[in-house]
Amino acid sequence: MTPEVNLLYQQACSAEYKEDYTTAVQKLTEALKLAGNDVMLYTKLAGVYSEMGEYEKALAAYAKVAELKPSDGYIYISVGSIYENQGKYKEALVAYNKVAQMCPEYLYNYLNIGNVQYQLRDYKAAIENYNKFLATYSQHSEARENLANSYMNDGNYSSAANEYENLYVKNPVAFKDYANFGLALFKLKNYEKASAFLEKAVENNPDNISARISLALSYQELEKDDLALAQYDVIFRQQPGLNSLRLDYGNLLADMGKDEAAIANYRIYIQNFPQDARAYQNIGVVYKRMNKLDDVIANYEKALELQKDKKDIDLVEDLAECYHMKKDYPNALKYYNEVLLVKKDDYNLKYNKALVLHAMEQYNDAIAIYTELLKQKSDDSVVKNNLTAALVALGDMYYNDKNFSLATSAFERAAELGTKDSYAYYGLAKSYRACELNDKAAAAYEKAIALAPDNTEYSNEYAEFISLTNKPVDITQSNQTESAEIKEITLTAEPEVQESTDKNLVNKSLIAKGDANYKSQQYDESIKNYQEALKLNPSDEITLLKIGNIYKIKNDNKNALDFYKKAIVVNPNYADGWFNLGLVYANEENTSKAKECFHRVITLDPAYGYAYYALALAYDQDGDEKEALDNYRIFLTRNKDEAVAKTVRERIKALEK
Repeated sequence: MTPEVNLLYQQACSAEYKEDYTTAVQKLTEALKLAGNDVMLYTKLAGVYSEMGEYEKALAAYAKVAELKPSDGYIYISVGSIYENQGKYKEALVAYNKVAQMCPEYLYNYLNIGNVQYQLRDYKAAIENYNKFLATYSQHSEARENLANSYMNDGNYSSAANEYENLYVKNPVAFKDYANFGLALFKLKNYEKASAFLEKAVENNPDNISARISLALSYQELEKDDLALAQYDVIFRQQPGLNSLRLDYGNLLADMGKDEAAIANYRIYIQNFPQDARAYQNIGVVYKRMNKLDDVIANYEKALELQKDKKDIDLVEDLAECYHMKKDYPNALKYYNEVLLVKKDDYNLKYNKALVLHAMEQYNDAIAIYTELLKQKSDDSVVKNNLTAALVALGDMYYNDKNFSLATSAFERAAELGTKDSYAYYGLAKSYRACELNDKAAAAYEKAIALAPDNTEYSNEYAEFISLTNKPVDITQSNQTESAEIKEITLTAEPEVQESTDKNLVNKSLIAKGDANYKSQQYDESIKNYQEALKLNPSDEITLLKIGNIYKIKNDNKNALDFYKKAIVVNPNYADGWFNLGLVYANEENTSKAKECFHRVITLDPAYGYAYYALALAYDQDGDEKEALDNYRIFLTRNKDEAVAKTVRERIKALEK
């Protein structure tokens, strides 16, 4: 460089320092006329043009430098910077890559490359180059911020949060990126910490809607509903058209029980995003809470339609339950079957399907499922009860169709389950009766009546059954004289009345004989007399009681119980029958059954004194002193037997000590 050229160069540098770029360009241009191939002059000229914003002229000058000195890789740093300032990131990347090839020792170039790749949204490559740069310049805050942002944009929220955490801990006063740090924590579901940084972000910049949205959602996840609602209010005041947020807002309102407001926001969202299945599902959930089943079903079906081949099976199950609640059993069954293809072993689903089949009167299919479920949980009383009900209903259906064999089988299965449903035994009795299995029918009638003693339909039908199955004896063959006398007495009667009168007289005669044999302790003969009388009048509770009394005297508790039960079957309000039945139970030390009988006596006849005494003895035997004392005292108010009263008073004194 000649002295003249050097002078012009120095003048250009002085002008550049003073930001007099026009003079600087003029001096450099004059110098180049004297030394047209001087690399330093072109390099300085390119720099001045760059400072002036004359990027194309600057690039042309750098191109001349590259031509004159092709080995100078550092000029591409400036070239890359110009392209970066122009927003031409691809061209900038090409320039920086040339630097990397020609000057690999220039490690700062990793930052340049990383920055350009970040702008090109090639976040993975940017992350790689930022990390290369930071391996040498670990304290470079800008690079760490850019790395954190790259991690964020790449969806690596854990690494992003770590980088933001390091920056915050290193210099909390200078830390400004609260919004991104909060968002990273939100994505990691660390809502408590996220809300703390997002609060600072909103405090620093109240117009930061993105930070407010993340803060609202964080509050929502933390169930701080009032705080979340306050953020949504600000958000929608600032940007009322932000309808993409209406789904989350609707969810918050639904959680807060503001159902109508939730529905309104879901509808706004659906108007703008009609293909989002979540909105239809969520609005359906609210309608379900409001018991608007038609609206629930319509929205659930729309959600499933949009889900196409990727249906939410839990939603299908919920839809089935809605149809079930609506008693639309065919559709409920359809969707239960669809769910069971996926949840093949789901106990509750199978149970619900069985309920639907039961309601549709498809009893055999329901029974099959109930039976399968009981094999899994034998102690499930609800399923057991439903199985019993289905069997009883099936038995009833078969009985009405006159298929008595199948009816019997169904009722027998119900009975085998130990059901307390009196109708099961009543149905079984009718089925046995239709099959002419009279002994079994009688036992089933008695079981039904024992379970429902107040059901007069059972007792009346049983009495009618007894009268039909116990034919009267031919008195003329067994006692010709007595028969003739009876006929003579009743000659003036009409035929039907005469027949009735004959039976009544014979019945009374047989009872009288029975009574006479009883007094003379001819118990077997007495029983025969009474049984013959019963064939003429099977509904005579007093005669049934007398037979029971004889068996009780003979210590034959089984037969005594049988006849006492028959007495109260034909007359459920027969207090003496209940009392004597209770005495047999007491004799067998079955105090629970005994007390039931004595309580029944008192219900029928509150003045029945000995019932209180018997009841007191039963409670006394069970060690229930309070109830025993109460009943002993009541007995004394209704007793006329001084000997028994004396015993009772002594017992009361003993219990009161």
